[in-house]
Amino acid sequence: MTYKVLDTVVLDRNLSEHSLRSGDLGAVVQVYEPDGLEVEFVTASGKTQALVTLNVNDVRPVQDSDLITVRSVA
Repeated sequence: MTYKVLDTVVLDRNLSEHSLRSGDLGAVVQVYEPDGLEVEFVTASGKTQALVTLNVNDVRPVQDSDLITVRSVA
């Protein structure tokens, strides 16, 4: 899959050091060829939770069957 800046992606693995879980939504803010992405994850209020460099294999595109939920990172 080819991603571009501002694509919404779903995290496919836990990143406990950033309080992120598989299934969290993020936005691509930079693409690094050949297979890197900078992804921003934000809280529901819009505060940046994490800005993480990931491999394209760490995320997947959003699907029509995905349901958005809210959870506390505290």
